[in-house]
Amino acid sequence: MGIKPSYIKTLSEELLAKHGKKFSKDFEENKQIVSEVTVIESKRVRNRVAGNITRRVNRKKYR
Repeated sequence: MGIKPSYIKTLSEELLAKHGKKFSKDFEENKQIVSEVTVIESKRVRNRVAGNITRRVNRKKYR
């Protein structure tokens, strides 16, 4: 999808720091977890954050 805005990256990093054990390698599961632990009204932003988290988990970049 190209370059992610800094707020997507920042939010993803914060969520992984606080709730890192909850997230998995599955985008659909991460999308539900992001909905549960945050109050993001925009579906597009929620999906971008979940996608960035999924990518980081798959690459183990956050640890």
